[in-house]
Amino acid sequence: MKKHALLFTLASSLLAPSAFANNFSYNFLEFRTAVDPRISGAEFSVLAMENVHLIARVDSQFESDADAAVGVGFNGPINQFADVYGQALLHYIDYPNNSDSETLPEFNIGIRMWLADRFEVTGRVGRLDESSVFHAGVRFHSTQQLSLSAETRNNGIYGPQIAMSVRFQF
Repeated sequence: MKKHALLFTLASSLLAPSAFANNFSYNFLEFRTAVDPRISGAEFSVLAMENVHLIARVDSQFESDADAAVGVGFNGPINQFADVYGQALLHYIDYPNNSDSETLPEFNIGIRMWLADRFEVTGRVGRLDESSVFHAGVRFHSTQQLSLSAETRNNGIYGPQIAMSVRFQF
């Protein structure tokens, strides 16, 4: 009888992720810089509903170029230490030192997990038209409103980069 009760408790906790709240804030303003090639960027995210957030971001090398993206994302808890999230974005891209521009869709999915009390790891993979997109990093939450990160990323346009960011959560 105890085995059945334990199995039922385990199964119900795995099948009812709505019992957990989101483990991370999706309301933030972030500023970042990356090297090789050097870019600077900003990103804004705000919850529209409990598990839906809106995203706007822009990156540039300041060589008459820009990668601006807007879209919608989903987020939800996996357990008390991890969230799954994803985004559907529409990019408007002005290429460096070129008159060409285009509009492309991006779809991605990722995970955010707590390593320790103030340390988070994050990873994301996806597609931007024909290019792959990835992001992996570690974030230190110095306060509830401020966090710093170091990451490797490829947004599908500028190629692989090492980046640092500061995030203001609200």
